Amino acid sequence: MDTAAIDEKNRAEAKGSLVPMLIIGMLFFIFGFVTWLNGSLIPFLRILCDLNDFQALFVTFAFYIAYTVMALPMSFILSRTGYKDGMAIGLGIMAVAALVFIPAAQTGSYPVFLLGLFGLGAGLTILQTASNPYVVRVGPPESAATRIAIMGILNKGAGVLAPMVFTALVLSGLADFNTEAIAKLGEAEREAKLDDVAGRLVMPYIYMSALLVLLLALVKFSGLPTIEEEKSEDSESKSGILQFPQAVLGAVALFSYVGVEVIAGDTIGLYGERLGVANFSSLTSYTMVFMVIGYLIGIFSIPRLISQQQALLGSGIAGSLCVFGVLFGSSESTAIAGALWGWAGIPVVPDTVAFVALMGLAHALVWPAIWPLALEGLGKFTAQGSALLIMGIAGGAVIPLAFGKVAEVADATVTGYWVALPSYLFILFYALKGHKLRSWQGSGQ
Repeated sequence: MDTAAIDEKNRAEAKGSLVPMLIIGMLFFIFGFVTWLNGSLIPFLRILCDLNDFQALFVTFAFYIAYTVMALPMSFILSRTGYKDGMAIGLGIMAVAALVFIPAAQTGSYPVFLLGLFGLGAGLTILQTASNPYVVRVGPPESAATRIAIMGILNKGAGVLAPMVFTALVLSGLADFNTEAIAKLGEAEREAKLDDVAGRLVMPYIYMSALLVLLLALVKFSGLPTIEEEKSEDSESKSGILQFPQAVLGAVALFSYVGVEVIAGDTIGLYGERLGVANFSSLTSYTMVFMVIGYLIGIFSIPRLISQQQALLGSGIAGSLCVFGVLFGSSESTAIAGALWGWAGIPVVPDTVAFVALMGLAHALVWPAIWPLALEGLGKFTAQGSALLIMGIAGGAVIPLAFGKVAEVADATVTGYWVALPSYLFILFYALKGHKLRSWQGSGQ
């Protein structure tokens, strides 16, 4: 096929994928909004339910462990229902889970909050299992990372908005809602204050449930096309997904990535509150903005200037450097924030907090790069591979919990960031070698 014919074929594929991409884009926006509300919930619930750092990070554990527990059952549902109906089921599960926050807020029960978070994670599991391979397969494979990066912009754009919406709806007029201020109140006054603030959670989650039902109807009655799986000679000679090192190691790389992504997005508010940063409840937005910038870089540079593998390599190196910046930077100086965004009138933060936000830029392209590399050559095992990769999202449950335990033992939140370093180093390994493996004997391509 000549160059002109290839270009025409690619243009036709791009045109045909526009409507599915718009619909899936809406879903990725919802993924981001629901997921990155956790960054605001963690310091909020820590105060509301009188928790330490380790206990507060069970927010991420309850949410992300759902991906491990529910990935295989949800992949079975998908095999019976197909992508479109499976997505609708996922949205329905999320709509019900959002309503669980109403009794949680009314009772102030931390276990009920965690139940609601697990339900949201369970619904997102089936949505993620269906939508990510869908985006990979809906267009040319060499630009798959670009399409996922576009989805990432919507996802992280929602992550920018979520803490702002949470602050506006729940914490508006509560400048004194922090650990120190609450501790100074008398018992009766403290209980009244906490009850009032908890009650503010009810309406936002009612709105969320209603929006999810509307999206369910949109997906159910939309014309999403069926995506045929690729053919692969390699897959015909193998009997299961565990025989594909690129997929198994890709799941471990995603486990590592989601762990550091959650640390960067969900602990920045906790760390900022510890340092006395005034706008701690909205600090997740800083990390998300940098992730959006990273996705934009990916859209314009992959595959024109760099390959998916090179983007992954750069992410592992840059993320490791950011960790050292958090650990050894200054918590007094605001020079980095001043230089990067202070000139725009955006509130500045200490340098160490800025490095946490910059972790978002460093690892933004890990998710878009791993998916096409890990799914390459899976053929009939693509659905199993997708479920395996989705199980890797459990890194968002385990690694932040390890962060919380290290921070608690050391009695210093900043010490917890050591936990992120091994994760970035494994991402570096996957970029250099792991994605090339086609057998466990290390024979490569």
